[in-house]
Amino acid sequence: MSAPTSIPTIMYYGVKDALPAARQYLSEWKEKAEQIPETLYREAALEAIDEKTFHYEGGSLYALIAPEHAQSELLRFIVAYQNISDYLDSICDMSQEEGEVFYRDIHEAMKHALDPSAIQEDYLKRKKGDGDGGFLADLVETCQSALQSFPGFSGAQPFMEELSMYYREMQIYKHIDVNEREGKLIEFYEHFKDRVPPMTWYEFCAASGSTLGIYALAGYAARSPLAELQAKSIKEAHFPYVQGLHILLDYFIDQEEDVEQGSLNFTEKYASAGHMMSRLEFFKSEADKKVAKLPESGFHKQLNKGLLSIYLSDEKVQANEKMKQQAKHLLRFGGMTSLIYYWNSWMYRKKI
Repeated sequence: MSAPTSIPTIMYYGVKDALPAARQYLSEWKEKAEQIPETLYREAALEAIDEKTFHYEGGSLYALIAPEHAQSELLRFIVAYQNISDYLDSICDMSQEEGEVFYRDIHEAMKHALDPSAIQEDYLKRKKGDGDGGFLADLVETCQSALQSFPGFSGAQPFMEELSMYYREMQIYKHIDVNEREGKLIEFYEHFKDRVPPMTWYEFCAASGSTLGIYALAGYAARSPLAELQAKSIKEAHFPYVQGLHILLDYFIDQEEDVEQGSLNFTEKYASAGHMMSRLEFFKSEADKKVAKLPESGFHKQLNKGLLSIYLSDEKVQANEKMKQQAKHLLRFGGMTSLIYYWNSWMYRKKI
């Protein structure tokens, strides 16, 4: 089966197959999270599931790349890996006094999750207490187990790890002391800027903060063997522009919240709102050009349009008149399909 490429088919198979299965896996992880002995880790795990459900739902659509018989294992991987990502993010937010060494230790879990041969460590060893009852270790093992069943994993793995490395480094530096984080992120950008087209340090960091390229690679790996050139083309189709669009939109809707909490927000780094809007449009255009080179490019273009609709229909946008007007502009730029997805996303949010 090929990935669906039209609005009706993506929505049909997404609602019929991918979303219910992802929710079921997420429900199982929530039951385990509720049994975590230490309060901090239990609260972090439940926050990652309860407050970031749409991360799992969006990621689950990449399961439509794979043939039907492989979708269950692919979804098991996507939900578990996204859970690691969001769980660690919540731990970092709740443990800001711990510092870079602790953040680096716990993010090794994301590296090991993509390497079935890796021997797990006690990722939480530097923090005293009762731990998380093996919750993080179980997530890593689930990812390792699922990936081993994918015929194309060996070809995809180096590129999945590259994207994961960008993600890990960005997350580690994003959470360190407020007086050091920007300098460390700029150093991170300077080290890798030759790997991407010209862009600012904060745009590179935004592109590093997405897991979408990993899920796309996993989707094609679950489908058939992948040659190095194929896997590289999938990675380059998603990084930096698709992933950058994803995270810039994420930061766009969190602007007010991040200012109130003193959190780093990459969209605040633009010289003006107009500059930010023009760069969002540029990232969307480049994202479409890049995915046009992929097999079933129509599917990936639809997902790019879906990114606009999912984020711009968020209640934080709807409650802010300035952001609402900016969202309307971006949706018009995205075309009629984006508007259709927008209304469906808005109605979906009203129902859940």
